[in-house]
Amino acid sequence: MESVNDFVLADLPIRINFVESRFNGMHLIRSFEPFRVDHIDGDPFLEVTIDDSTPPYPKSQRERIRTFDTGNGDTVVDLLPTGGYQFIIRDLNGYDCCMLQSDKEFRHCKIALNGNYNMRCFGLNNALMLSFSFRSSRARCLLIHASLVRKDGYGYAFIAKSGTGKSTQVSNWLRNIPGCDLMNDDNPIVRMVDGQAYIYGSPWSGKTPCYRNVKARLGAVTRIDRASENSLEKLSPVNGFASFLPSCSSMKWDKDIYHEVCDTVTQVVETTGIYILHCLPDADSAWVCYRGVAIKN
Repeated sequence: MESVNDFVLADLPIRINFVESRFNGMHLIRSFEPFRVDHIDGDPFLEVTIDDSTPPYPKSQRERIRTFDTGNGDTVVDLLPTGGYQFIIRDLNGYDCCMLQSDKEFRHCKIALNGNYNMRCFGLNNALMLSFSFRSSRARCLLIHASLVRKDGYGYAFIAKSGTGKSTQVSNWLRNIPGCDLMNDDNPIVRMVDGQAYIYGSPWSGKTPCYRNVKARLGAVTRIDRASENSLEKLSPVNGFASFLPSCSSMKWDKDIYHEVCDTVTQVVETTGIYILHCLPDADSAWVCYRGVAIKN
């Protein structure tokens, strides 16, 4: 038997199938529940099947691309003869938690999990994030590393290297600027729809359990830069592209996916302000940023 689960992420229909197993099921990905729908009309945009009996491709039939340090483990990527990919996702202890196999367009993916409950949660969540990120690039979507606050119907995304102050800036908005709410604290989704940038909550939110099925117009993207005083700088389109692109999930070695990501980043930059906030971690920085980037309706 197979458990079929339908969801909508960034207005895209997703199906996740679990082959019967005493280890696997929706208890591994509870963060998806706010995005569940009763059924999908037509074919899903992305379909993923979790089946631990899925065999790896023989070494002779795959080509090593490289091993990536993701900050919370390693991911090994191989090119398959089908044009798709095989990913081995390892945790910080170096244990294999998950194998992900995809077709060329990431329309259909297979996942095999390994290990205890924590390893399976870790592997499955990372594999689903990879699958959605690379598949949705073909729908003018970007999965970005950002903290996201909403104010007056607009979402304001803050990007920076981990530990630089994204969440601190969002916390300052929430504490000091009335009418704000947290949409996501790590991996929101940006999508271009009819020439307009929108931003969505997602099932992935880092250490903050903020899994909200919410959507807003994208008001601005702001990079955080620690400084001795607070000031806001609007970037030129070229510098905005260079600032925003590194925060977007991508695969540079796959020319089709990378082209789609770069094209979408260009559209976002053309329609949305990209800024750098030079700041202290204080309340005044939130007001400096808000007054400079907020869209007045």
